[in-house]
Amino acid sequence: MAEARRVLITGASSGIGRHAARRMEQEGHRLTLICRNHQRAAETLDWIDPTTRVLEADLADLEQVDTLCATLLQEQEPIDALVLNAGLQYAGHRQPRWSRQGIELTLAVNHLAHQLILMRLLPLLLQADEPRVVITASEVHNPTSGGGRVGSPAGLGDLAGLRSGAGSAMVDGKERFDADKAYKDSKLCNLLMGLELARNQPRLPVIAWSPGLVIPRSQDGFFRESRRANPLGQTLFGVVARDLLRLTESIENAGDLLTRLVLQLNAQPGFQYWSNSLTRPGQHRFEPTAPSAEACDSETATELWRLSDHLIATALADQC
Repeated sequence: MAEARRVLITGASSGIGRHAARRMEQEGHRLTLICRNHQRAAETLDWIDPTTRVLEADLADLEQVDTLCATLLQEQEPIDALVLNAGLQYAGHRQPRWSRQGIELTLAVNHLAHQLILMRLLPLLLQADEPRVVITASEVHNPTSGGGRVGSPAGLGDLAGLRSGAGSAMVDGKERFDADKAYKDSKLCNLLMGLELARNQPRLPVIAWSPGLVIPRSQDGFFRESRRANPLGQTLFGVVARDLLRLTESIENAGDLLTRLVLQLNAQPGFQYWSNSLTRPGQHRFEPTAPSAEACDSETATELWRLSDHLIATALADQC
């Protein structure tokens, strides 16, 4: 077996992250799993090996994330792979939800918490011999993709909402809240965050990827909030997309792809984007792919990182 790698993962208590974590654990790697609360941690503890560590931090609370990072920094153990996999969406709900710091929840969890983890734990990554960052994005960041064409397209505009600080419902500053677009925008933020990280750390491999459309049969997992808003519609959508049209990827296959990116891919320094694209019903192709034009905009990436850093710092200062 290859040398055990030290892997920190967000979003490992369900779905793709859970399957990937179990695979990596079975292969003997040393995992640190970030879970939202005691209940999620207890669910994870049912299957983990004693060598796997579970830490609690709600990504909707930047103060908890910052405290977690401070603990890990004190321990000074290098991180070989930082896997930013957690995500939420609540499409179908008409009103925005807010984090403890008053930030729209999709942005807070999917983007800001992960940028905070990146900024704080970068020293531990750089201590490793062969570090890498893996970011779970989505094809819906791209308005020309199949999922990206449904509903309002992703687009950050001039980042007016982020510039105005906490309390803005949308990153582009629009007053009308659109939960589906908020999710698409957060995935676009993930790609731009990775692009800017690679620019600042040119020797660090930064891999963003899209798993494809994954619709589990369970009531838990990624679509749980949308099911609460529209249970019948989401059930029909799952049956049609997964069972009739065969447009979806399984949790197991997607988890295996994530494991491959973390452990097996011969990652080169710099930024790359991999997409698990549907080629025909029931068949996907996983390969390096060009992200959307906006996701390649280096000026937007730099400004997004700066404004996000400022919002994080302001939110944490307000907690003091």
